[in-house]
Amino acid sequence: MDPRRQPLALYWRDEHQQPLRSLGRLNGWLAGQGQKLVFATNGGMYRAGNVPVGLFIQAGKTLVPLDTAAGTGNFYLRPNGVFYLTAAGRAAICRTQDFRAAGRIRYATQSGPMLVIDGQLHPAFRAGSTNLNVRNGVGVLPDGRVVFAMSKQPISFYDFARYFQHLGCRQALYLDGFVSRTYLPAQGWRQTDGDFGVIIGVTEPAR
Repeated sequence: MDPRRQPLALYWRDEHQQPLRSLGRLNGWLAGQGQKLVFATNGGMYRAGNVPVGLFIQAGKTLVPLDTAAGTGNFYLRPNGVFYLTAAGRAAICRTQDFRAAGRIRYATQSGPMLVIDGQLHPAFRAGSTNLNVRNGVGVLPDGRVVFAMSKQPISFYDFARYFQHLGCRQALYLDGFVSRTYLPAQGWRQTDGDFGVIIGVTEPAR
């Protein structure tokens, strides 16, 4: 998708401050606002209460701060990173240590690990790995378009990252694993369940 031409937003809670949680609930909530959901997927990891792990910026407001701590699990497999959208509609992915808000970020979500870093695979990934899982992620192409991908079967980090690299993404970020869901009716994907924190959505005006 091209964020300069298609409305891309990150969602977490409704007007009553309740987590939207599922792709189906997001779809219904947006319909009530005259918007048609074209695409959606979960946009990062979360804690109890559907609270995002790491940075979350929505409509220019930082709701959860950047997490630079050390820890265990995929999120903390360094380098992790941030997917963000500027007020000018430019999408980008960077390593967590390189992120600078500077008041120009409209949306941002932090996750980990990075899949592709400056065109190279994350150094922890190994060919032939038996660590297989369903995975979803996001990459940015040199022309500014954004690629969202979700595997239809279990896949290793190495092979998943190679997919983004093969497409030409210089930067790509892992979003989550077996819990992941995708809503993309144009390609026959209508997964409306899930229990998430951040959800990424692309919309168009309802007709």
